Amino acid sequence: MNLKLKFLAASLCLLVLAAEGFGWDDAGHKLSARIAWEVMTPAARERAVRILLSAPEDSDLSVLYNAFGGRPEDAIKLELFMHASTWPDVVRNRNFPVRYAKYHKSNWHYGAIFWGEDGKVIKEFPEPSGVAVEKLGDFEKTLRSSDSSDADKAIALAWFLHVAGDLHNPLHNASRVTASEPKGDQGGNMFYLEPAKADGSWRFNLHSFWDSQITNNIPREGAACDTDYLEPILKTELALYPPALFEDRLKLGDYAAWNLEGFGYLPDVVYRGLERDRMPDAVYNAKAFRLSLEQLAFAGYRMGETLNSIFDPKP
Repeated sequence: MNLKLKFLAASLCLLVLAAEGFGWDDAGHKLSARIAWEVMTPAARERAVRILLSAPEDSDLSVLYNAFGGRPEDAIKLELFMHASTWPDVVRNRNFPVRYAKYHKSNWHYGAIFWGEDGKVIKEFPEPSGVAVEKLGDFEKTLRSSDSSDADKAIALAWFLHVAGDLHNPLHNASRVTASEPKGDQGGNMFYLEPAKADGSWRFNLHSFWDSQITNNIPREGAACDTDYLEPILKTELALYPPALFEDRLKLGDYAAWNLEGFGYLPDVVYRGLERDRMPDAVYNAKAFRLSLEQLAFAGYRMGETLNSIFDPKP
């Protein structure tokens, strides 16, 4: 067992990790995509790759695929698939204005249930919310449609991988309404974990804390590539959270149920015991890391089985 894997296993056993950095960054998304790839059939994998290679040229979605680099083709295909799961974040970059204007969709990344400090959902809240649940249904329809082009399917596949992963981060599911945040706390973005700074600069917040669980707790060694970094984590994920743990809970296609599941962690887990302007303690950190690993595995299994049903359906 290498040092990275030993570190992860020991951390999970002790449950006393501290997190003071930043990352469901691209490492989290790529990990869930890697798990999806693990459960996909060879036929489903090939179809997914062919679709991604048909992406519109102005999207830059397939630019990572280097057919002339001399590396094993299977490795290049896997990296393309993992990259696709991060593409909806890549296109946030305003330095590429044409791509940004055409492909960036800020409210597709979350499904904002509004809820109060009593833990109950606030129905018909007058603020705009995210459309992740609706868009996941749209992406699946596009992927299943014989009338959709492979170019359209490529964009839908990248968004599906990303948004399905997002909904397994509890803070991408809901926004808490309080006296301090009467319009909602933007999925924890307004719940700060460090005091205000004299210069008014950015402050670490609860959303960032949960988004960054993988790279916070399992630092990348030097310039390790994604494969070297993620494969040991994948092996531990599969051992701790095998597919059998989730096979009766997949609820494939029921994206509203996925949204409600994520929301269910907020009152009693995510916000429990926190204080504003103060970093969580070691016990909270450990619970957050453990739940994040479980949720990333769950996301991967759901995505993989959904794509199997689309690209390689059983007779």
